[in-house]
Amino acid sequence: MADRARIVIVGGGVAGIEVATHLGRGGRADVTLADRSLSHVWKPMLHTFAAGTARADRQKVDFFAQARRNGFRFQPGALVGVDLRTRRARLAVEAADGHPEVDLAYDLLVLAIGSRANDFGTPGVAAHCLTIDDLTEAEAFHTQLRRHLLARLDRGGMLEIAIVGGGATGVELAAELKHAIDLLSAYGSPDMPGRLRLTLLESGPRLLPAFPERVSRAATRTLADLAVAVRTNAMVTGADGAGFTLKDGSRVPAGLKVWAAGVKAPDVLAGLDGLDRSRTGQLVVGPDLRTTGDPAVLALGDCASLTDPHSGKPVPATAQAARQMAQHLARHLGRALARGGTVAAELPPFRYVEKGAIVSLADYNGWGTLGRYTFGGGRLNGLSARLTHDLLYRQHQIGLYGPLRGTLAWLLDDLDQLIGPPVRLD
Repeated sequence: MADRARIVIVGGGVAGIEVATHLGRGGRADVTLADRSLSHVWKPMLHTFAAGTARADRQKVDFFAQARRNGFRFQPGALVGVDLRTRRARLAVEAADGHPEVDLAYDLLVLAIGSRANDFGTPGVAAHCLTIDDLTEAEAFHTQLRRHLLARLDRGGMLEIAIVGGGATGVELAAELKHAIDLLSAYGSPDMPGRLRLTLLESGPRLLPAFPERVSRAATRTLADLAVAVRTNAMVTGADGAGFTLKDGSRVPAGLKVWAAGVKAPDVLAGLDGLDRSRTGQLVVGPDLRTTGDPAVLALGDCASLTDPHSGKPVPATAQAARQMAQHLARHLGRALARGGTVAAELPPFRYVEKGAIVSLADYNGWGTLGRYTFGGGRLNGLSARLTHDLLYRQHQIGLYGPLRGTLAWLLDDLDQLIGPPVRLD
């Protein structure tokens, strides 16, 4: 039997885990998934883990277990380099045996390592602000939130939190934090909501710039009703231990500071000589998702820069786009391998289908826009938007687990919400 092709996928986010799962099930190649974490979570849920209104341990997909069930191998480690000539990906591994690095040989390398918040070199941000780009960071934020909450319970005073970035992440996090504090008021501190000073800073003229203006206005009104101080046209010029400094010279005091503005590619991509990168560090790919510098390297999701040949617009760095790229690659590469082809098989051009966008403000409100390919286009508001937001996650679960286990996971999540505490402090 001829040796099977070696496919290495780096990054276990929505794109990476779906490609590994579907190609692994096909059994036509040796598939290895690498990630610095040991488990996968749905990135649009990170703000709920940070606020404590959802438990990551209930939502995580264990990479080792997923690999065993679906015919691929999992290798822990963070990408530190790629040798394009010898086709080897180098990973940094937390190991106790004195071997902190591991090399993975590949015939096809799929990079799906996501993106990072972009602080644009703003002084003090790296030292004093938290981000929630992955589960580790969301859990670190929750730890800090718990410490601040307990300090306020013991000593009184105001809990001051400031979030920079009025996109979906910042807006959803602000609402989720307010929701968590409201829930905690029933734990014996009814005055806690009145001692929360929550500020959302946006450098542009309005919140949610990717959404229609009517959604921006509605979100701003909802946050105002929740006593969230929204400041637009607020350019942050510095951060320190006590808060933020704005371009107009004013100060925003905050003991807990979150940076959720801007998007850039992970720094490791800057060291991959021979691959073309965009202004924000993403890897430039063609319509077949192969990098322009090396056809044996593909990039998916937030770390890929692709101009849609049909619209002429950049494909957005969203979970929706990442999932579509993953499904496109898994479907067409899987078919090529099943027909006896190789990983160098020609792939049809990827076409991004805009299916709309949804933003959910905890249990308070939500809005969505449906693309023209989704029921002919339309709008979602309130409960319908929040339910659709949840349904997208459930579709992802079913795609990973299969219909039976995915539905059971859905039911168990609902039961856990009925039985468990509404917000966690552990």
